Amino acid sequence: MAEQTGQEGGRREGQVVRVAGPLVVAKGLAGTKMYETVRVGKMKLFGEVIEIRGDQYSIQVYEETEGVGPGEPVVPSGAPLSVELGPGLVKAIYDGIQRPLDTLRNEFGDFIVRGAESPALDRKVKWTFEPKVAAGAEVVPGDVIGTVQESKLVLHKIMVPPGVSGKVAKIAKGEYTVEETVAVVETATGPRNLQMMQKWPVRHARQVVKKFPPTVPLVTGQRVIDMFFPMTKGGTACVPGPFGSGKTVVQHQLAKWADADIIVYVGCGERGNEMTDVLMEFPELADPKSGEPLMERTVLVANTSNMPVAAREASVFTGITIAEYFRDMGYDVAMMADSTSRWAEAMREISGRLEEMPGEEGYPAYLGSRIATFYERSGSVQCLGREERKGSLSIIGAVSPPGGDLSDPVVQATLRVVKVFWGLDASLAYQRHFPAISWLKSYSLYQQIVDEYADRELDKAWSGVRKEAMAILQREEELEELVRLVGLDALSAPDRLLMEASKSVREDFLHQNAFDDIDTYSSLKKQLLLLQTVLHFYAEATKSLQRGSGIDEIASLPIRDEISRAKLIKEQELDKFQKVMDGITEQCGKLGKAAVKAGA
Repeated sequence: MAEQTGQEGGRREGQVVRVAGPLVVAKGLAGTKMYETVRVGKMKLFGEVIEIRGDQYSIQVYEETEGVGPGEPVVPSGAPLSVELGPGLVKAIYDGIQRPLDTLRNEFGDFIVRGAESPALDRKVKWTFEPKVAAGAEVVPGDVIGTVQESKLVLHKIMVPPGVSGKVAKIAKGEYTVEETVAVVETATGPRNLQMMQKWPVRHARQVVKKFPPTVPLVTGQRVIDMFFPMTKGGTACVPGPFGSGKTVVQHQLAKWADADIIVYVGCGERGNEMTDVLMEFPELADPKSGEPLMERTVLVANTSNMPVAAREASVFTGITIAEYFRDMGYDVAMMADSTSRWAEAMREISGRLEEMPGEEGYPAYLGSRIATFYERSGSVQCLGREERKGSLSIIGAVSPPGGDLSDPVVQATLRVVKVFWGLDASLAYQRHFPAISWLKSYSLYQQIVDEYADRELDKAWSGVRKEAMAILQREEELEELVRLVGLDALSAPDRLLMEASKSVREDFLHQNAFDDIDTYSSLKKQLLLLQTVLHFYAEATKSLQRGSGIDEIASLPIRDEISRAKLIKEQELDKFQKVMDGITEQCGKLGKAAVKAGA
């Protein structure tokens, strides 16, 4: 990002007049605009103008301001906070303002030095550019002019940037860096050189032709999500929950197994050890579809809790802009933001230092609109360009309300804009039930869409099986109060059988071990077969009960152990479910016949 000094471009160097933590107030920056980036002090700390009052320019600095004092220079850059987009993003690990952490470590050591700067995309690496248009072709914004094999899993499409259209005068082929010209386009205002890299301001959503209603489920491999509270490609979800309830584990599972082409994972203000787990695990994990390392299709943005607070907001917008860029290539992108509460807390701190009128619980009055601005950048879209190309961007945001209080302003502001609510329950987590997503509090507004899709594309029994299982869980909740008052033995035999069936749904279907190689992921077909197996036991046991069998005999049938182990059936051996169901029919049938014979 080019820096301008002196009177160039109508801007001039300013001076620091006040420092309040990450907020620096400067004067003398005539011509500088809102959200323009600046360099603060002798160490050239990176900052952004967030308020202008007369000649007073308030700047949020994305680095520690210790040692900065009045009178030090402030130099405007002439451009808003922007990210570099091009080959080299995949497998990269950035901080909140897109500085490559691995490069900074090589240059400065294990700790980030204040004022350190390094380009987001390596200027020395040469990429093999394969042209997709010929000289003389007419191009418009969004057209793919060439491709680069960025990783084993990602074919990077080089697109014509917005605002450029005309006839291709020259097109290159071979190895080039991201700064070298690979095409020349004759536009109405003259020739325009195109590189493999483009820049985009993070606070502006990238342009699309139009948005479509969501129609295809985002398969996560997590049974409680896909079956009961599904999400669609291009959808939005939030995962609120108290400390220790498993928000980060859920986010990790979604990042690992979600049916997306590209994963953008943003650690926003989370503990350093959790981000370390991500950085250590992802290169070791195998992509379920290709067998290649998961990092081959992942971009990581790390802004841990010990990094400057102001950079948390930037990290969220940096991540969403990178995600939009890959969406524009026609990919299905899933973005994980963990956690948006830390982002909101950063907004509250900066707002307080700006002396703005506080809203609920001290958060700024614009909290809701800022959260909506972020989530509204999701969607299933038709990308720019003459060739019809569809892409999607799904956003899953974790929320960490104090004490798990779902009336927290950040949770409520989030729920107003997202369509899926995966409410984590601390009591489930303490019982070692993971994922600890409450089946009674959670909801999905995409349920009907996914039911129709699964009934049509997978099996027409899908929606009926789901509804039956949910009815059992809800009936169990009604009976729980009675059990607490008079005990389980006071229930009628049919109600006790329902409690057994509900226990099987919870323990054999909803409970899923993230650390088991087989159980960590279940395809939609396996999920359906597993739930059908559990419900088949309930149906056959009900028949046996009606013939006079005892509830204790039914509960202790040997086949129940096989039902519990059915979740460990491999994806290649799904025919084994039929054997389990045949075993259920046989054992329940024998028990029922014995009861009839004894009664006779």
